[in-house]
Amino acid sequence: MRGIREVVKNSMPAVHLWSAVPTPLTSDFTIDVPAVERTVRDAIAGGIEGVFLAGTCGEGPWLQDRERVRLVQATVAAAGGKLKIAAQVSDNSVPRILDNIARMQDAGADFGIIAAPATMLNATADRIAALFIEAASASPLPVGIYDLGRHRPIVIPENRLKEIYLLPNVRLVKDSSGSPDRRALALEARAAKPGLLLFNGDEFRCLDYLEAGYEGCMFGGAAAVAPQLNRIARLFLAGQLAEARAEEAQMKRTLFGIYGGESIACWLTGLKYYMVRRGLFSSTSSFLGYPLTDECRGFIEAYARS
Repeated sequence: MRGIREVVKNSMPAVHLWSAVPTPLTSDFTIDVPAVERTVRDAIAGGIEGVFLAGTCGEGPWLQDRERVRLVQATVAAAGGKLKIAAQVSDNSVPRILDNIARMQDAGADFGIIAAPATMLNATADRIAALFIEAASASPLPVGIYDLGRHRPIVIPENRLKEIYLLPNVRLVKDSSGSPDRRALALEARAAKPGLLLFNGDEFRCLDYLEAGYEGCMFGGAAAVAPQLNRIARLFLAGQLAEARAEEAQMKRTLFGIYGGESIACWLTGLKYYMVRRGLFSSTSSFLGYPLTDECRGFIEAYARS
């Protein structure tokens, strides 16, 4: 353990904390701009360095194009240069991805984040890899790769992952795969390309990835647990790993309480309800229709008051 600690201290002077923020929606499923402004101010006050917009937690694949643009514009205006802003641009073809990137660039985003498409016919390994390589190479914005591994039907081929990460325009990785093998490939790529930022996207395995050598964390629950996440980062950097583990365990209990237990029964609705109770969101409107159980509601009410 001492060896891991010394390597981390020598190679990583900070832990970068980003929030993959949920999107505040009105009852007609358009962007709630005042809620965006409140959420951005809260992220800045909570020590968050960057936000990932319109990802999975941000319901990007369900939002209309014009609403994704409004979301980025509102976030950029509210952030006033105090946050890095990344927006998901994933789609089913390279031309569509590049169109999305152009919209996000015009709206003021700093990065375009590409995940595997929701659907793809003739999805051979070579065609999947080519989608990422061609889109990232032609992007006018710096690119992040969102690796969901086998949590999604279309998977970035493992034997092409390092090649994709080493593309000059790829600047960051959001690794939500939970795969030690894919993590090892990301670390190999970062060793060959020191400027590549590696983010863990799994809120339940933060310290595992920081100890392995990732630079930061980027996940949706950060909107609810930023103070705990900051304490974990400080303890980790101070080499107080036992204390960091204890803080992480408490953070997991909080997230499971908001999400509805290990089954994640309430997931996005629970998170949005917490944002409502904090006075940040005006509603729990969501495209995804998760329930809000009495157990979730009770936990969130108590946690929001604490």
